[in-house]
Amino acid sequence: MDMRAWTSKLLILGCMAWGTAAAAQKAVPSPRQVAQAEAQVQAYRAQHGNSPQLLQFMSEIARAKLTLGQNAAAESYARQTEQLCRQELQRRSLDAEPQLPLALGASLEVQAQARAANGDRSGALALLRSALREYGATSLRPRLQKNLNLLTLEGKPAPPLVEGHYLGPKPLPLSSLRGRPILLFFWAHWCLDCKHEEPIISRLQGEFAPKGLVLLGPTQLYGYAAYGQTAAPPAERQYIDSIRRQYYADLSNMPVPVSKLNFDRYGASTTPTLVLINRRGVVAMYHPGVLSYDELRAEIEKVIAPAAAEGRQRLSGDAKARR
Repeated sequence: MDMRAWTSKLLILGCMAWGTAAAAQKAVPSPRQVAQAEAQVQAYRAQHGNSPQLLQFMSEIARAKLTLGQNAAAESYARQTEQLCRQELQRRSLDAEPQLPLALGASLEVQAQARAANGDRSGALALLRSALREYGATSLRPRLQKNLNLLTLEGKPAPPLVEGHYLGPKPLPLSSLRGRPILLFFWAHWCLDCKHEEPIISRLQGEFAPKGLVLLGPTQLYGYAAYGQTAAPPAERQYIDSIRRQYYADLSNMPVPVSKLNFDRYGASTTPTLVLINRRGVVAMYHPGVLSYDELRAEIEKVIAPAAAEGRQRLSGDAKARR
């Protein structure tokens, strides 16, 4: 079987287990499917050796094991995949093609998530921080930061945004918005799930903007525009603006900071990434991926509702202090 056929199998398994479309988000592979995929990898490696495509396939098998709750097996298989990726790195640079960084990133991600699922949060953080020191100057940085943020960002002050380049209204610094709840909607011009989330966010903005909610929609340049054609920054920004006007017209009043650094800081390797910041400037929710209207509304209510309660608590504290 040639690599194209094997890659097709990877795509089929991926669609069943981790499809990015909202309708497929909760699909789970069966243990039999995962075992068959693992046997196929062993057979292929015995005949043809390793390749970046095969390593990406292996990283998805590790993810499938994690999805099934097989944490120890997932971590072991992901570690094996990482070791094979490192062997490939002796012959090529990490970002010379797309499959190797995807494979290595997923293998590190699965190991960290497996450790965290087993209660070893400190071990997960140590692995991710070590990987970030090693690969912080590569395409893996946002992905590693995402996984660190999943474990650490909620309850911490929101990182500032870079606002030098933007589309739509001029964005205000997060520091100047203190006292108002904020929803960050990280999106990409190529992202179908982002377009799926747009009407949900538009509806919620209509409901909660009168109660103080501020919406910001960070995006970044990817180096290409329509049909994957290479584009210089000015041309890509123009293309992004055309996408914004066409597919995000209901969010025309949403400021859109354009900066890769924002994606690095927030680890927005998944689009959309949704971040809620409370009135004190603290991250209340960090969620890579789509959320339904009901799910996101429930989270927004948590940062909207406490305003009066926080005020009462402060007054009560002041009264006690005067006694």
